[in-house]
Amino acid sequence: MTDSAGQPAPEAPTPFNLEPDEDIREIRDWVHEFARDVIRPAAAEWDEREETPWPVLQEAAKIGLYSLDFYANQWLEPSGIGIPVAYEELYWGDPGIGLALTGTTLAAVAVAANGTQDQLFEWAPQMFGSADDVKLGAFCSSEPGAGSDVGAIRTRAVYDQAADEWVLNGTKTWATNGGIADVHVVVASVDPELGSRGQASFVVPPGTPGLSQGQKFSKHGIRASHTAEVVLDDVRVPGGCLLGGKDRLDERLARVREGGRSGGQAAMKTFEASRPAVGAMAVGCARAAFEYARDYARDREQFGRPIGDNQAVAFTLADMATRIDAARLMVWRAAWMGRNNKEFGQAEGSMSKLFASETATWVTQEAIRVLGGNGYTREYPVERWHRDAAIFTIFEGASEIQRLIIGRSVTGLPVR
Repeated sequence: MTDSAGQPAPEAPTPFNLEPDEDIREIRDWVHEFARDVIRPAAAEWDEREETPWPVLQEAAKIGLYSLDFYANQWLEPSGIGIPVAYEELYWGDPGIGLALTGTTLAAVAVAANGTQDQLFEWAPQMFGSADDVKLGAFCSSEPGAGSDVGAIRTRAVYDQAADEWVLNGTKTWATNGGIADVHVVVASVDPELGSRGQASFVVPPGTPGLSQGQKFSKHGIRASHTAEVVLDDVRVPGGCLLGGKDRLDERLARVREGGRSGGQAAMKTFEASRPAVGAMAVGCARAAFEYARDYARDREQFGRPIGDNQAVAFTLADMATRIDAARLMVWRAAWMGRNNKEFGQAEGSMSKLFASETATWVTQEAIRVLGGNGYTREYPVERWHRDAAIFTIFEGASEIQRLIIGRSVTGLPVR
């Protein structure tokens, strides 16, 4: 259209709208139904067993919920909130089983963030398998001496030019699906003198000699998700398993040695992409605890009336609901920004992860208090959700690290 002077008329502004479209609502309801009917009934059993819930993964794979297509479609959904909406429902069902269902995506995101399109097409399908043959992926970054400080990673990757192979040695820890995954993505140092800027990510294909599972951890929460050490002893992978390729790595390292920018740390690029998703996990866990406490407060009577009639309980529930809604909105904003290539000018991704994770720990704690003695027993699920919630303030960047990132962003002061 043109105006009276024959110039193109300005487009009408897009109306501001926080209502998910019909496709997102359908996905939300579909995932919620699976969480309600399949995940929740199995949650207590697999928490007690501390094992990967293979039957639940197989059920999810049969309906297409555990599949590369499902997660890829949600990551690519234009509004950016496809993954947060789906993750909230899965973790509303149970955070431990939720992580068993979504842990593979972190490895896939690592390939997408650091690799080429051909590498993504080659390796991501092998991380999920099929409805008849479920597979797993594992992202291996943390080490016994390198958690929040990714620059302290000691796992070493050395290039064997004659064989066009990389040789990996080291020990990774806290790896979701570590040792039992079909495909491992490993962050290693290729130039220790450059610290975190001298790192790269490598795919370790299924059945590669030298990779083994170390200690399997018995955890406080999310116990239906497998967490273990991964030991790399002269692990040889083809040159093509270096994510992004050697030419790109060599160019980046040369730039760093000349005092230029590195283009991002291998591990941090993965975490930056996944932080809003972790926030959504925390929102789902918090929502589950809030809804249970709310319903309990309606039904539980003391002194001849529901305990929800007491102002102290009602105010607690009000604060729970408010914080959960605020956390969800922050997660959606960060996810939308990431999907639409908006710069995180004030570390909005870290903000969403920080606020949502600390909301989950507070809400689940208060849910126990609303239930009183019942909340402290394993006969009621809020105790389990409280144990599960603790991880959200720790993994993929502890709350202290998020505050450091946000603080540096809002002050503009340089990293020291």
